[in-house]
Amino acid sequence: MVTLGWGTQPLQTIQKLFPRHALLTAHYLEIGKMCFLPSENGNGYFGSLALSALIKWVREHTGCLFLYTLADGIMGKCGYVYQAANFRYLGSFTTSVYRDRETGEKIHPRSTGKLLLENADFDGVKKRHWLSYGFCESKGIDKINGRMFRYIYPLTKKAKGILAQYPEYQKLPHPKDKDLHFAVRVGERQYREIPPPRFNRDAHRYNPQQFNSLEVNDHEAVQSP
Repeated sequence: MVTLGWGTQPLQTIQKLFPRHALLTAHYLEIGKMCFLPSENGNGYFGSLALSALIKWVREHTGCLFLYTLADGIMGKCGYVYQAANFRYLGSFTTSVYRDRETGEKIHPRSTGKLLLENADFDGVKKRHWLSYGFCESKGIDKINGRMFRYIYPLTKKAKGILAQYPEYQKLPHPKDKDLHFAVRVGERQYREIPPPRFNRDAHRYNPQQFNSLEVNDHEAVQSP
């Protein structure tokens, strides 16, 4: 199963990737979620076959120039399936998630609306955009930083021409496991490197939606400030 669409700032995403071209949201689609059956996940070839079929479908049924996606480094993924499917690697950025120390629940920043309101009251301020260190300590919540890896597939000759005009994207080495990086907040603007974090997908203390135990890659990321 693959979902297509855009993140929360679709126009900003494409224009940030290609600032010297007047590209619009309609010029690309983004892979939002990608989920394979356990029997097919990790067998070395199914992902490439699925992406090949997806690329063919997008070419035939849309007028898009690009297919864009992210590999979630916080979940230990550097995008091997996209590398095998000949996506172009465009670099990485740092993103953050929260984790409940007691349950191991992964809390996405987009799911912290109620916590942010509580945090603002806790700190005596009007509004919070990120959970503060003191508030998280009182709730037993860690803030964990990791990397998100950008990939794009040019769907047309025109798209390949646009991509060729950005030398900063040419011949970037593909990320490997050694390029994964994790750090936990230990103070105000202070972080300490940690091993790959573990999350409990069955815990739902803070997340409003329910998840099952299937392997799901949620690509909506928030770049850390």
